Amino acid sequence: MNNLREVWSKRFLFYINELQKYLKYIISGHIAIVIVFVIGAAGYTYSEWLNTAPKDFPAFLVVAFIVSILIALSTPVTLMKKADSVYFLPLETKLGEYLKLALSWTFFSSVIVPLAALVVSIPLLTRIAGSTSQEILYFFVAILIWKYWSIQTEFQYRWASNGKNVWIDYFMRMILLFAGLYFLLSTNYLFLLAVVIIQVLYLIAWKKKKAEVPFPFDHFIEVEQARMMRFYRFANYFTDVPHIQGMTKRRKWLDILYKLAPYEQKNTQFYLVLRTFVRTNDYFYLWVRLTALAVIGAVFIPFPIVAIIFTSALAFATVIQLRQSLSSGEEFRMDLLFPINEGTRKKAVDKLIRVIQLIQAVFVLIVILVQAGFIMELMLIPIVMIIVSEVTLRISKIYEKPASP
Repeated sequence: MNNLREVWSKRFLFYINELQKYLKYIISGHIAIVIVFVIGAAGYTYSEWLNTAPKDFPAFLVVAFIVSILIALSTPVTLMKKADSVYFLPLETKLGEYLKLALSWTFFSSVIVPLAALVVSIPLLTRIAGSTSQEILYFFVAILIWKYWSIQTEFQYRWASNGKNVWIDYFMRMILLFAGLYFLLSTNYLFLLAVVIIQVLYLIAWKKKKAEVPFPFDHFIEVEQARMMRFYRFANYFTDVPHIQGMTKRRKWLDILYKLAPYEQKNTQFYLVLRTFVRTNDYFYLWVRLTALAVIGAVFIPFPIVAIIFTSALAFATVIQLRQSLSSGEEFRMDLLFPINEGTRKKAVDKLIRVIQLIQAVFVLIVILVQAGFIMELMLIPIVMIIVSEVTLRISKIYEKPASP
């Protein structure tokens, strides 16, 4: 392990292979369809809103706020492993080469998001705020520079503070980034210069403090493990990830749902599947998140046809992901010890999907009635959601892989 560049290269290759291994399941055919529909609906809504947006809309404030949040998200990707706190100690003086490669990858992999936000904001800035192409170019260059600054600053802060109170650093960077972006967009260059000076001094201060303490291996290893675990948990919605163990929670307040499965032998699998859904964080919070997005879309998307497309895409994604997650899994279950027909589990999963999708549609319906009253066009939203859920359920059963003998 004398060459840390070689160590990084091997780990980076493994990391990329790991991403490709699971991304092929995440960005599969049905998810690609959802993404296309969601992007299309969002794009149509955005373009229609631009035609009616008020001239006094605070475009600079909104764009600066959103982009500053995205730039400030700069957690370093170190690819460190648990044993590095021991094996890297003899090479601590040479660690800079490894960390330089890590921070370079962090920059190139994370700068894409704020740049995408810039591309989306160009019509708003040019049509509403009157920004010129030259000012947009300045904005583009500033994003690159500030993203590099943000990554370096967060890294220095985490090193100097051993990862304590990271939210304070994030808040400080976001405020400085917001101020800098706003003054840049509004061409107030004198205040912009003052902000840049403060940013440079802030980075230098943490660099000096970093030099006084040893490298906090344990903190950066924990950060890397948590980052990869988030990815694995997300991938676990789409395929089985062997080293992921889903967390469970009692949720006593949802015990009323168990009345949907009366105490009879024919309801054994439905009760077990229902209990799994209610108590498993991954499954339950996935449904909660997608339902919340559907409710928000139904309320805030001003065009009924776009709202229908958006909520239907989310209903489609809910059915696909939950059915696959609840139906798959090679782990041992207690019900395998009992004389229960093997096919009843899949029927129980389908029954549960129908129930929770009906609840999802009811939530959307209630919010629509409260917010807009009885409008026939809007009433189509929950109806189409139920239809899409049922059609998706039936089609997924047709193309389901047969169980291996």
